[in-house]
Amino acid sequence: MSEKFNKDMTFHQALQVSPEVAGVLGQFNLGCVGCMGAMNETIEQGARAHGLDVEDIIKALNAID
Repeated sequence: MSEKFNKDMTFHQALQVSPEVAGVLGQFNLGCVGCMGAMNETIEQGARAHGLDVEDIIKALNAID
């Protein structure tokens, strides 16, 4: 199975894939929907900035059906 999400995607790109992305990001306390950085910041950059493990986020995003 191919992964839809990767650490190099911007938050904006991820949010365009599925409406469920916002909920998954919310589980990690990432309010990316309204963040100005969402257009240019990668998932990895955001995870690092918030002290989160990017692999946990990517795994959760790729679990979206």
